[in-house]
Amino acid sequence: MSRHAFITSEFVIALPRPATYAAILSDYWAITKPEVNFLIVITTAAGFCLAGPGDLSRIAWIPLIHTLIGTVLVASGAAALNQWIEHPFDARMRRTAHRAIAAGRIEPRVARMFGAGLSVSGLAYLALSAGVAPSLLAAVTLVSYLFIYTPLKRRTPWCTAIGAVPGAIPPLIGAAAAGGRLDTSAWVLFAIVFLWQFPHVMAIAWMYRDDYARAGYLVLPSPAARSRFIAWQTLAPLMALLPVSVLPALRNSSAADGVAAAALSDPMG
Repeated sequence: MSRHAFITSEFVIALPRPATYAAILSDYWAITKPEVNFLIVITTAAGFCLAGPGDLSRIAWIPLIHTLIGTVLVASGAAALNQWIEHPFDARMRRTAHRAIAAGRIEPRVARMFGAGLSVSGLAYLALSAGVAPSLLAAVTLVSYLFIYTPLKRRTPWCTAIGAVPGAIPPLIGAAAAGGRLDTSAWVLFAIVFLWQFPHVMAIAWMYRDDYARAGYLVLPSPAARSRFIAWQTLAPLMALLPVSVLPALRNSSAADGVAAAALSDPMG
């Protein structure tokens, strides 16, 4: 009898092997999209710092950490719930068929409860530790991402413009947590993240256009209009991103910061 089984007088219960536990934890970790959460942490922290005193030595580090924890919890829940909603379509695409819910390694019902638990916990954590305003902004992000952007991906190529809004709200969450209000710097950072998403999504949509078509997503229009659509959705935001990204440096009269911002906004740099 294996050492991973428990024997009683009536039946044998097979216990999961340690490797199985690791695989299960890895799947749950993966459906929270940690690579996306890393970017959310950066933009949320940037919004918090911009709304703060301006001197890193005077940053309220404990409130910042609380804000990041709550925001990541909500974002993780949103990612899990998004994959729960889309798992029948993910199963049709090569790039997503291996995902834990689409592949059947996590039951959809369990994934729904897991995502909802993370989301509600994050919203409550933000409300208690960072304030009502950050929590409300996170709720707007969650609802618009799951119930507006996600279904629109199967209805219109303009879903990217809608989805870029919740994608750009994390800096506002950070700013609201730091100062309790959304000043010009917060909205400029919102605009930078909003515009950056267009070339990012268009590149992914083009790379996996066959996958998206197979799953019935309309991220791109018909082949006849596709080239012009991608060009406009990429070049126009990039052209706007360059001057917008320099605005924080201009407000602070820092030429060095302006050059750095311009370089960071240039995807060819």
